[in-house]
Amino acid sequence: MATVLSRRPGCYPRSVSQPPTFADVLAARKRIAPYLARTPLHRYPALDELLGLEAYVKHENYQPIGVFKVRGSVNLIATLSAEERSRGVVTASTGNHGQSIAWSARAFGVRAVICVPEGANPGKVAAIRGFGAEIAEHGAKFEDAVANAQAIAARDRLRFVHSANEPHLIAGVGTCALEMLEDEPGLEAIVVPVGLGSGASGACIAAKAVNPRIRVIAVQAAASPAVHDSWRSGRIETRPNETFAEGLATGRAAETTLAVLRERLDEFHVVGEDEIRRGMVLWIERCHSLAESAAGAVLACAYRLRETLRGRKVGLVLSGGNTSVAHLKQALDTPA
Repeated sequence: MATVLSRRPGCYPRSVSQPPTFADVLAARKRIAPYLARTPLHRYPALDELLGLEAYVKHENYQPIGVFKVRGSVNLIATLSAEERSRGVVTASTGNHGQSIAWSARAFGVRAVICVPEGANPGKVAAIRGFGAEIAEHGAKFEDAVANAQAIAARDRLRFVHSANEPHLIAGVGTCALEMLEDEPGLEAIVVPVGLGSGASGACIAAKAVNPRIRVIAVQAAASPAVHDSWRSGRIETRPNETFAEGLATGRAAETTLAVLRERLDEFHVVGEDEIRRGMVLWIERCHSLAESAAGAVLACAYRLRETLRGRKVGLVLSGGNTSVAHLKQALDTPA
């Protein structure tokens, strides 16, 4: 039976982990401060001109691994018990989540095993291994890697880390929106990308606590719309996962993050593959910033909504800069 998610405040299915509160986000900020520097919030006149609004860009591409997710992984590893740290953690990922867990585990001296499918992107695997994590390859699909991670967790008594259904991950990445509103309290809207939704969930929790009137706007790839469609239907939906944008790619929504989005998110949009690629190019043209595809979707969404947002103060989360040369070439070759 499908899980049905209400939009009534505080109403969560029993299968959903209790989401973090704003107090958890504040606690996360203290935990991550010794490990991660505050990222800047910049203005670019050329971007304002393009969008017809006051754009405030949150540069998460300045993080030590080039992506916002490290905020959540540092917070999660910091909250592990002494016994859990002594055993280590295991997760499944082929990209930013795996790098984040690997980097954070190394910072705390914790063993990390990252499970990937066979034939995973060798560059990303090398990056994960470079942060000191062990790589475990198994199966042809990501779902096989998840099953392998769960099996290793049971066998070796490691702490299994889900890439979204983890309150400490959500609270950690919520510090991004908190910093944005501290630096510019007048923000009227924030645009965030969605893969499984930890970043958007964290933004909703933090931003709405600081300013209940702020609009949090999410964007996902139209080629991988599982979370968007689940948000609309109120059920956990499975959809084709065909986007090139790895940070947005998911075929099924996650219960905890979806529950938060159903309760607090104001708008949810999808953008096409070429729109995402053009967004990546616009980050370079207008802000001189290298952006990964998920951030390209953020700028694509803001451009599409420019008439609705005209004249307002809008925060744009440049979620990361971990694009590949191949994807960058594709973006530069996309017609304007």
